[in-house]
Amino acid sequence: MTNGSYHIHESLSDMRKNIWFIIIILASMLASCSGSKVKYRIGVSQCSADIWRDKQNAELRMGAYFVDNVELKFAAAYDSDERQVQQIDSLVDEGIDLLIVAPNQVATISPAIDRAYDKGLPVIVFERKTSSQKYTAFIGADNYEMGHTMGEYIIGRLHGKGNVLEIKGLEGSSPAIERHNGFMDALKNAPGIKVAGSLQGDWTGPTANETTKQWLADNRDVKVDLVFGANDRTAMGARDAFLSLSEDHLPLFCGIDGLPGENGGIQLVRDSLLDASYIYPTHGDQLIDLAVRILDGKPYEKETLLMSALVTGDNAKVLQMQSEEMMSQAERLDQLHEKADTYLHELDTRRVVNWLAIGIIILLVVVFVLFYLYHLRKIALQRERVVSTLWNLKPEDVPAAQESPESTPSTEKSSDTDVLDDDAPTAVSHFITRFKEVVEARLEESDISVEDLAADMSISRVQLYRKVKAVSGSSPVELLRTARLKRAYHLLLTTDKSVSEVAYAVGFTAPSYFTKCFKDEYGIVPGEVRNVK
Repeated sequence: MTNGSYHIHESLSDMRKNIWFIIIILASMLASCSGSKVKYRIGVSQCSADIWRDKQNAELRMGAYFVDNVELKFAAAYDSDERQVQQIDSLVDEGIDLLIVAPNQVATISPAIDRAYDKGLPVIVFERKTSSQKYTAFIGADNYEMGHTMGEYIIGRLHGKGNVLEIKGLEGSSPAIERHNGFMDALKNAPGIKVAGSLQGDWTGPTANETTKQWLADNRDVKVDLVFGANDRTAMGARDAFLSLSEDHLPLFCGIDGLPGENGGIQLVRDSLLDASYIYPTHGDQLIDLAVRILDGKPYEKETLLMSALVTGDNAKVLQMQSEEMMSQAERLDQLHEKADTYLHELDTRRVVNWLAIGIIILLVVVFVLFYLYHLRKIALQRERVVSTLWNLKPEDVPAAQESPESTPSTEKSSDTDVLDDDAPTAVSHFITRFKEVVEARLEESDISVEDLAADMSISRVQLYRKVKAVSGSSPVELLRTARLKRAYHLLLTTDKSVSEVAYAVGFTAPSYFTKCFKDEYGIVPGEVRNVK
């Protein structure tokens, strides 16, 4: 299985679930014709309003489609502690059955959460933590690990030497505290990395922009090699500050959030505006599922950590393509639900429900959606699976070309470009051999690019990509990663090098990222290779 992120691995499973997803949606809409009352009222208190939370709110609404008669009430505090406290109290007074809350700050929102909990109301704290233990469940990603992994990545990216400027998140919020602590702990292992400044931000681009401008004005003699923002918006705000001051040296920029879609972190990395980001999953569907399990009295986990993943130039393009496909699918499903809901509402208003006609409509819709999802699943499978990579395809496996009696030998000497455009088996064999030699010769170079590989083969980047894709079904970047992992597996079996030493020896910039890629490829972590030898 090729690398990318947990999004790629989950997508096939998600597509299978969507078959039942559509049936459940349509069945619930039929049930709505009977005029049944709302079963659960769930209040959602968001500490802010941004694209990350917009995506999560959309997923919450989509997840609610799975459950009959759930009403969601949303409130956004726009980074105000006072407003969020008032909104929580108001939601409780309205008679909600469960509260979902992302606290703006650790301590200041706790009293309002405690009041709701003391009234017997189940409380789910998500994404950010509270200073109190009065909550029913917590769900979120490991912010400390994010900061620590980004620190390790930055150490590798700067080769253990350079000046880093940090822009922190909102003061007093748990993600800001934990990401900063993880980042600083990672840098303790790299004495050559100096933190030139650790500036206070508030998760927004404008604040990061102004704070960075002021710092640059006061530290004109300090060269900054990389800027780490507590989130992608902060990193981009700092980037705009460097650009606006016409800095001769533009550093690298890294952030956290890794959102899909236009201007999301994945796209920013793909377009080289950010050097790296870190996906903080929204998973509103998982959040609403947890809420309903609690309300239904079913078993649930009190603490749930969500999976996350590093986004770099190696995987950003694949992740962006995958996320765009999934977002398009979600939008189509949402539109389908709205249209069907409107239609059923009209039928209920007229009180002329023709069950046979509705059954036929449902059947047609399900058949259409199943066909559509099957098509998407087939595309995803083709993208995910590399049927024949260059490292499994040997030159001798390519059948020899047969010349017709009428053919005459060419007197012109073919160039690499000619070979690239020739689909004859001998040309493919030559291309395979040459590409493997180039890749294997430069595996240890962590900053090797497709342009470098193309230059070594004396062809253009576009030509290289087209031919590799045609021969193997994968991109040059994917094959480079596969070759690195194969070399790493061999080194683990035949040498006594540590996992970190092997990671650097095959061109990975961070051992933690190497471990993730290795497990995705072989199903085990590198340390287990010698045990199964």
